[in-house]
Formats: sequence, structure tokens, C-alpha cells
Amino acid sequence: MTIIKAVRGTRDLLPAETALWNRIETTARQVFARYNFGEIRTPLFEDTALFARSVGEETDIVSKEMYTWEDRARAQSEKTQSLTLRPENTAGVVRAYIEHGLGESGQLQKLYYIGPQFRRERPQKGRYRQFSQIGAEVIGPPSSGSESPLRDAEVLEMLATLLDELGITGWTLELNSVGSAADRARYNDALRAALAPVVGQMCVDCQRRAVTNPLRVLDCKVPADQPIIDTLPVIADSLDGASRAHFAAVTAALDAAGVAYTLNHRLVRGLDYYTRTTFEFTHGGLGAQNALLGGGRYDGLSEAIGGPKAPGIGFAMGEDRLVLTLQALESAQKLLKADAFIASLGETLNPAALALARELRQAGLRIELGEGSFRLKKSFEAADKSARAIVILGEDELQSGILTVKTFSTGAQTKVPRAELAAFLNNGSQV
Repeated sequence: MTIIKAVRGTRDLLPAETALWNRIETTARQVFARYNFGEIRTPLFEDTALFARSVGEETDIVSKEMYTWEDRARAQSEKTQSLTLRPENTAGVVRAYIEHGLGESGQLQKLYYIGPQFRRERPQKGRYRQFSQIGAEVIGPPSSGSESPLRDAEVLEMLATLLDELGITGWTLELNSVGSAADRARYNDALRAALAPVVGQMCVDCQRRAVTNPLRVLDCKVPADQPIIDTLPVIADSLDGASRAHFAAVTAALDAAGVAYTLNHRLVRGLDYYTRTTFEFTHGGLGAQNALLGGGRYDGLSEAIGGPKAPGIGFAMGEDRLVLTLQALESAQKLLKADAFIASLGETLNPAALALARELRQAGLRIELGEGSFRLKKSFEAADKSARAIVILGEDELQSGILTVKTFSTGAQTKVPRAELAAFLNNGSQV
């Protein structure tokens, strides 16, 4: 009989991995709460028109990558509806903002989400057909200050804080402005003129994009096309005074907050709804596909899908990329292990071991419980694989209340009073 396996481009996350995923999500929730963001949960699928109108008909996501199907009508009077598994979450959040009248309060809405997205693209390292994203959106009527460059800077400063608190060091913030819709129209004209004599030397996708949406040419990852792309005009030369002033205010606020950034005039992002500020955080530990997260401002998105004027800015980060980055850092390996493994010396001590484990768990420690039928050597082998320290519980230890603890990272073996054990495991075994 053929063994049924997970569909290509999907995967199972096993306990050794989900510990790190949970830590990432918990840290994100804690950081977002400090910046006064609230969680929103939107459906996994939406009307296909939502993505065609927001993301853009000529983007690769809409033209090649979406999982779309026709929802058959149950009665002749009902219309068949085209539905799509969400390939990204910003459009759904803005749709919910409009549908539930969140802008009617006149207040700025600060919303975050955590959940799966779906794209039918070629699977590769850190990229799957079902993938999880953490993202946030700041959106509201103009009277709420949603157009302010301070909102852009605050989101970027929050992301720098989140990456730092996750323990991700060595990240780079790349920053650009793609201007207003009018700026982009001027830039597209300049791109078409520059591409006309050279586009025949580029890949098939670039030849198509040069006609339908020239800005997409800058997203090309084909190595042979890069020398040509490097000669194309930069969008900074097409920005009007208002867009230049907005971007200058964003960078000034980042400078004041001490958030480092690099200007990248080729950074346009891949979705049609972006305006003005666009950004990516990258990390060298991910190789060629080095983007940790990205986002930008989308001041016209609400109107594009039938809503009121509601400028906004947001981002999305792939959890797979964050996990890969943390796994590449030595400090992350500690996160996958329990604080201690309790080894009882004999089956008669199993109840006492369970009581000790409960005591330590109530103190907030992560504990793995051994089994008294194990020989001591086997307990040490099991503990070394699953925990940072081993606590030996024999008759002498039970009677005296002095426990033997071995910390694997240092090899040190220490006698610790039971009343001080939780504090020791929380501090001493971390060294």
C-alpha cells in the first residue's frame, strides 16, 4: 500500500521545531502589545476579486501563484463565486476594516495577525506553498494621523525592537520610497523608454512586465538580467516634492531613534498597492533569499477595494525565515531544550520525581521527567539530548533535601538545596 505523505510544498512541524515557533509568536505578541496593537483574525479564503483589485492583476501572485476555485451555486438563483486561499493578509485586513466600519470612530487602527498563507510557487529553502506570516497594519482616516511619516518610522522602530528581542543580530534595514501614484506613472514612462532598446535581451517574464507593468522588472531575480536592471533609472528621480518631504521625515525620525538603515533605490516590493515608503529587513544567514520581512505604505488600497480614504502602512514576516535565522544562531539551540531532566534512581522514587517536577513547573521551568527503571547512564544520555541540566533524585537526596545537578554546557556538578533548585535552574544552568 502506498504511504500517503504531506503534499509537496507543505510540511509538518514537530515538537522540536514548534518550541521555537511558539517563542517567536509569543515574543511578537508581547512586543505588539507594548505598541498598542490588537489582534485580528480574518478568513483563510476570500473573494478572488479582493486580491485582483488590491495586489494587482499583473503581479506574479495573482497571475501565477494563487489557489483559486469556483464555489458552485447550490440553486439556479445563486451565482457561482470565485474564491481564493489568501496569498497575503493585508488585503483581507483592509477588507475587514471597511466591512466593520473600523474607521468610523475616527481613531487610528493598529492591527496584527499571525497565521497561514498560501501560494502555488516552486518550493525552496524557507519558502513553502503553505507558509505562516506574522504581520501588522496601521490604518485609519486621514484625520487620525495615518498619513504621518511618524507612523512609518514607528513601525520600523517596532520591527527593529522585535528582531532584537528575538535574538536576531546582524539584520539590515533597506529603505526606499516609491512615491505617489502620479510619481509611479512618471517613473513607469521613464522605465518603458529605458527598457525599449534592451528588453529583448531579458527573460520572458521581464519582456511581459515591460509592457504590462514596468515596475515589476525591478523584482526580477534572474542573474543575467541584473546588469541591465542596474542601468535603469531610479524612482527617486521621479518623486515630487511632497513624496521627497515625506521620505525625509521618515529617515529623520529613524535617525533620532537610532535605527540604522540603508537606502536601496531598487527596492519597490512586489505588490501594486504600495506607495511612498517601502522596506525590507534582510539577514546574511539566509543566503541569496535573504529577506526576513518586508512591507510598506499603501495609501490608496482602501479606495481600490471600494472603501473610504484610509492611508496605512504594514508589513509581513515569514515565520519560516525567522526560524531558519534563529537556528543558524548558536544561542537558539538552547531554546529547544528543557531546563532540566529529573532522573529518579529507582521506580519507587517515581512519585517523588513527579512531585518535584510539578514543583519546578509551577515555578515556570520547563521540565522533562525521567523514569526510574532507567539505569543512570541511560538517564544521562536521555537528559543530554533533551535538557540543559540533569537533576538526580535518589533516596539520599530525597531525605536530605540536597539535590545533585549537572549542567551539560559546563560539565559542572553541584549540590543544591531543594528550596533553591528552581532559582538555580533558572540562572546557574543557563551559563
